[in-house]
Order: sequence, then C-alpha cells, then structure tokens
Amino acid sequence: METVVLLTLLVLSGGAVLFITGVVRVDVAAALVTLALAWLGLVTPVQALSGFSSSAVIAMLSVMVLGRGLDRTGVTVRIARAIVGLAGRDERRLTAAVSLVAGGISAFMQSVGATAVFLPLLLRVSSLTRVPASHLLLPVGYAATIGGTISMVGAGTLIILNDLLRQRGYVPFELFAVAPVGLPLLLIGIAFFYFFGDRVLPRREGTRLTPQEELIRNWRLPYQISYLRVPAKSPLVGKTREDVHMISGYALHLISIAEGGEIVYTPWRYTRFAAGQELSILGEDRDIERFKDDFDLEWVRAGESTANVMADPNVGFAEVIVRPYAPVIGKTLRYLEFRVTYGAEVLILLSGEEERRKDLADIPLRAGDAMVVLGRWERLRAFGTSRNFVLVTPVEGRMGVRERGAAAAVLCFAAAVALTYTGLSIPVSLLSGVIAMILLRVIPVGEVYRAIDWRTLVLIAGLLPLGIAMDTTGTAQFVADRLVGLVAGYPTLLILVAVAVLATTFSLVMSNIAATVLLVPLVLVMAGSLGLDPRGLALLTGICTSNSFLLPTHPVNALLMGPGGYRNRDYLVAGGALTVIFIIVAVGIISLLYF
Repeated sequence: METVVLLTLLVLSGGAVLFITGVVRVDVAAALVTLALAWLGLVTPVQALSGFSSSAVIAMLSVMVLGRGLDRTGVTVRIARAIVGLAGRDERRLTAAVSLVAGGISAFMQSVGATAVFLPLLLRVSSLTRVPASHLLLPVGYAATIGGTISMVGAGTLIILNDLLRQRGYVPFELFAVAPVGLPLLLIGIAFFYFFGDRVLPRREGTRLTPQEELIRNWRLPYQISYLRVPAKSPLVGKTREDVHMISGYALHLISIAEGGEIVYTPWRYTRFAAGQELSILGEDRDIERFKDDFDLEWVRAGESTANVMADPNVGFAEVIVRPYAPVIGKTLRYLEFRVTYGAEVLILLSGEEERRKDLADIPLRAGDAMVVLGRWERLRAFGTSRNFVLVTPVEGRMGVRERGAAAAVLCFAAAVALTYTGLSIPVSLLSGVIAMILLRVIPVGEVYRAIDWRTLVLIAGLLPLGIAMDTTGTAQFVADRLVGLVAGYPTLLILVAVAVLATTFSLVMSNIAATVLLVPLVLVMAGSLGLDPRGLALLTGICTSNSFLLPTHPVNALLMGPGGYRNRDYLVAGGALTVIFIIVAVGIISLLYF
C-alpha cells in the first residue's frame, strides 16, 4: 500500500469517527478533513478550497434562497392551506394528500423546509380532529425526504453527485433525470402508509397540549369554522350582522368576509353583506345550518374557499385580560369598536363568575375581565404591548411571511427551472432565479444571507476535496479493487442491492452528504472494473444515501420527534419497512434504466 493511500484512508477514518460520534459539529468536522488533506499534501491548496466555488455549493444556496422566496410570499402556505382544506378530516386522505404535496415541494426545496411548512398546519388539524399527531407527521416527513429524489436539486446528495461526476469527466444528470425513480418511490411510499399506516405508526398523543389546544378544551370553544357563499337572491344581501342578529339569534361569529380575492378579518359590525361574498363563520353545526337555511346561503368547501381560516397558521385563539386602571374600564365593546380597533372577534367574556357567549357588545368592561378572542396573530400580538390588556396566550404564527409578491416569486422560480432546458447549467439557472427575486424585491438582500444554511454549505465544500484526494491518490482504485474482488461473479442485480444497502448503512451512521462523497468515487471505479454503467451506479448511490428512515438522526426525523411524541422504536418499525421498500424499488428501476 502506498503512503498516500494509507494517509488518505487515515483521514477518511478520522472523518468518519467525527461524523459518527458527533464530537464536533458536522461543518467543523468537514473543515478539519479539508485541512488535514492540505497539511498532509494529499491535495493542493487550490484543490482544498475548490469546494467553496463548486457547482454543488452554488446550486445548494440557490435552492435555499428560492425556497425562502416562495415561503416568504406565502406560496407554500397557500398550497398547504388548500390541500388541508380539500382533504378534510379523513385521516388517510389527509395524510396522503399532504404527503403528495410535501414530496412535490421538496423536489425543489430542502426536505426540512418542506416539512416545516406543514408542521403547524398538521398539528392544528390534529388538535381539531382528534387524529393523533403521531399518525400524521411521520408519513409527511418521510414523503418530504423521498420527494428530494424527484429532481437533481431536491436533495443535497444529488446536487453533490452531479459535481462529483463533473470532476471526473462524466456528463452530469439533467434536472429531472432522476424523476423516473423518485416519482414511483414517492407514490409507493404514500401508498404504504395509506394502506398500512394503522399497523406501523404509533397511536399516541403528543407529549403535551399546545396553548391553542388548551384554550379550545378549557373554554369549550366552537372550533369548527364553516364557509358560506351569499347568492344574489339571498335575503342576507344588503343587511349587516346586527340586522340579522348573528350572535344573539344564532350564536355565530363572523370571522372573515372574502370578496374579489380580498379577505377582511373581523369585519366592522356595519359592514353590509353583498352577493358573491364568502363568509367564514364560527359556531356549532346546528346553528350554522339554521342560519344557512334562513338566508338561502350556499356551502363552500374549506379547500375551495378563499379564506381557509382554521388551516391558516397566522390565525389563532388568544386569552386576554383587562388591566387594572386601564382606560377601557367602564367602556363597552361596541363603544370601543373592538373588531376594527383590535382586529379580533370576542367569543367569550368572563366577568367575575359570569361567563357570557352572547350579547357581549353592550357589557361594560371591568378590571380583571377575561376574554377569548380570535384573529390574526399580527393583530393579536398588539395585545401584548397594550396598556389596556394583558395577553395570556403565547404568540404563535409564522414571522416574516407576507402574502404579497407571490406571483413574482412563482415567476422567478419557474424561469429558473425553464433555464435548465436552454443549455445553461443547473447552478447558473438557479442562481439566475435568485438574482431575479432580488431585483423584483421578492426577498431583500439581507434576508438572502439569512436564508442560507451555512453549516450545510461548509459541510459540502469541506468534503468535496476528500473526493478529489481519493481519486488523485489512487485510494478509490485501491478500495474499489478489493470490493470488486468480493462481488465479482455475482449477478448484476445482487451487486446493485449490495451498493444500495451499503449507501443506506453509511447514511445512517454519518451525514448523507458525507456518505455520498465517500461512496461515489468508489462506485465509479467499481463500475469500470465490473463493466457496469458508472453513471447508473453513481445515481443509485446518490438516491440511496437519502434512504434515512430508520433512526431519528436525519434532520427531518429529528424535527418531528418532539411534536409527534415519537420514540426510537417508532422509527425502526415504520422506517424499517419503508427502508426495504425503498431499496427494492430503487434497485429495480435503476436496473431497468441503466443495466
């Protein structure tokens, strides 16, 4: 064994120990690997720093910024809101629909980000429908991970795969070259949980109630919101909520009015109803049915409504208390024009020991009175700094989301994808989309830098020189020759299974990006020795290093562990079956396409 090969293997082993033990952060470990290679002369100084200017780093940061632009303008939230509304309360249908969209989004967005978009929505649906969060979250998270295999920019492993191929003179894969594998993987994964979810998923409640769940249960709030459309011939046209006695006569609260694409939350009591408006109404089913029949209104499904309030993470319940000596003491809600002034609908007023849910407008407020209100978090947040009220409920909602500029964000994203078909490389095309978002003011320059996960970029840039060292020192050839000796003579299908299992195993004990950097140079050399298609074997490796379902070490799995109340055993049961299915499907399709 040559000295340079031995030294490279020592650096490789040391890096693997750092990744597995977690003694230092993964980005620090990657930087140490790069420095060790340079100190030992295994790579030149230029090669040691080449990772920071690589196509993989540019593509990855561009995906992060594009995803943030779509998220910031509310595009992803709108999609999520519509899907949750259309799917309704059926557990299997809801899980399948959300999983399909989360997988589709993660084809162009980091899987952690795609999962985070749906997390608050699914937790809210879980609390309202009494479907355990443990049955909803894991299938969606797994779908987001699998969805990264639909395009060559969905998973970091595939982004870095193209860069490794380019370094070694192979033609990189086009944007959707992996879709024939990724799409079947996603659909089969969704079908698995649709038919067998009850058997492999734990049925347990979350570790504790959220503040919203506590409010709903403690105050016995009517959490069901219905959506009604006002026809032109409805007797409701031209009247106000007070004219029809919505609260006193029906015990209903008008939460929002949608008209012409615009949504007005907690509308003024003198706002008149008009034909074509969509009303979001909070109350009991029997009262809403009676109101609908009395005024000849039409049902609107939640997913088809312009304002799907209960699936909106920016809307919630809050408990507020009147401060002692507050200027509002002695004044009524009507006098204060509470809906207009504070942008919230008062559902319950507790004054002393008397709890009232009707006829609240003309009751003078007293110090210590407690109110439960519903509104947008951006308005409810103001109660926390008011000299009149104390905000008891923790503020939720998603900061930094502005539901404007969505069209420009989608246009920039679509243009970036389209550019990949004009002959431009994927990194240049995606970076063009980022610059377009900045110029069109979809996302401020300062937020661009905050959108980038620098730890991931340093991890990629720090590990790429290891791949170079394995190639230039002959280490990849050395290890590959010995692996070939073990598998030579076996059928191609068994060799593919062995590579898939090896990639899956490596992804479980270290970063999947690190696993890709280590294994791709090996399989490229092995393919040449065994007479197999090197690009096909490399693609199988890049796909299977995303097969990380068995342990909560993957970022998506870790994100869901607390909210879903999952334990290690839950990942072994649900993820174990999915891991085997993943390998079978990936090996089967890759063998048909490339071997």
